[in-house]
Amino acid sequence: MRTITSIKNLREKALSQESAFCAVKGGMSVFEEIRGSESWLSVEKIEKGWSSDEKYHVRTQDGRYLQLRISAPERYAAKKKECEIIEKFSSLGFPISEPVGFGRCAAGTYMLLTWVEGDDLEKVLPTLPKEEQYRLGREAGGILRRIHLLPLDAADVPEETKKERKLRQLERYEASDVRIPGDEGTIAFVRENIDAIWTQPPVYLHGDFHPGNLVYRRDGSLGVIDFNRWEVGDPYEEFYKLECFGVEASAAYCAGEIDAYFAGNVPENFWKALAVYSAHAALFSIVWAKPFGARDVSEMKARAVRIIRNYDFFRTPVPKWYSGITCR
Repeated sequence: MRTITSIKNLREKALSQESAFCAVKGGMSVFEEIRGSESWLSVEKIEKGWSSDEKYHVRTQDGRYLQLRISAPERYAAKKKECEIIEKFSSLGFPISEPVGFGRCAAGTYMLLTWVEGDDLEKVLPTLPKEEQYRLGREAGGILRRIHLLPLDAADVPEETKKERKLRQLERYEASDVRIPGDEGTIAFVRENIDAIWTQPPVYLHGDFHPGNLVYRRDGSLGVIDFNRWEVGDPYEEFYKLECFGVEASAAYCAGEIDAYFAGNVPENFWKALAVYSAHAALFSIVWAKPFGARDVSEMKARAVRIIRNYDFFRTPVPKWYSGITCR
């Protein structure tokens, strides 16, 4: 649910409404500490997503739209680095939400970004012909390829791979009270094939690249948003979000993204790595969802069952939905 509140009303309600944007500290509201906020006409809270950031849609007096993200004070250094990474991505020639302001405010650390106009691709895809879904997937695959080809700063490369971390997360799932029936084969598959991941040179990752973080623009092109999960790692890891979220919106889109990224020649080691990432995510996402409540846990369980069936209980490395695409 979204609510639009005028700046005047925000000022009046700041002391009485915890959900209002302008939480007050020391007599000064948050927006008054953000440079340029005197020109804002309205602020709309964005409820979508699992990010720990508080997100807002801002409209300015001169007709511009911006996104405001508020994070904890101790996240200042991490968010400053995030700004630097987004600025790197902004040179790649596709529309993204670019930083136009950054600093500290009463609520913590703020980042102000341009707003990419358009509609949520995740919602638009099911309304489009399969051929258009596939075309958009190909466009997304080209964008992702450009991100992964961005020159990498040696200082950003992690010292360790994620293999041990994935196995520890798997142990957390095994010890949890939210396991799904018949998960033993999937657990064994991850353990036995963990060395199939991190075989590629590390690259910059968007970190959450799927239709929910892409914008369908008026001219039919795509914009990219929400870089707050960026990292450096295995390029193949970027694709498991297709299995977790993309397939539910459009299998044709997902196939297009993979086909374009690899220029139609998908290597066998990609499929093996993707299967391991997907199997791990199918199970660990259930544990990850617990803090968000029973509904999210239930949805993650249903998603896990779907993923496991897509891979025929991981007896095949290529998911059924990819093989079934006929609109190429």
